[in-house]
Amino acid sequence: MTDRQTNLGKIQISPQAIATLAVQTVLEVYGVVGLAGKTNFDDWRYGWLRFGNAHRGVEVKMEEEGVVVDLYLIIEYGTRISEVARSVMRRVDYTLGQQVGLPVIAVNVHVQGLRVSATAPSP
Repeated sequence: MTDRQTNLGKIQISPQAIATLAVQTVLEVYGVVGLAGKTNFDDWRYGWLRFGNAHRGVEVKMEEEGVVVDLYLIIEYGTRISEVARSVMRRVDYTLGQQVGLPVIAVNVHVQGLRVSATAPSP
């Protein structure tokens, strides 16, 4: 939990709120299909628990200097993975900086898999 004191009072921002904002931002990036668990076990476990799906694939660490976000993504086959990852990093950094006002130390992108679209031509 991050605390900030203003002249009007105290502001507290939970890691869950930051994770929700990060998920919404990531899903708007072209080439991102979805988020995955950190391991295959996470995918199985969260598949059964509905409440776990909201922050699946996101880890938020609060540090004194700012926030570190780890994202575990599934990307569309045929897109340039490095460009999608850079775009995710820039958008999450910008969104958290603008909407939350926290300094972002790092946005780490871990590509967990690729999805082949159903409209891809067959060989």
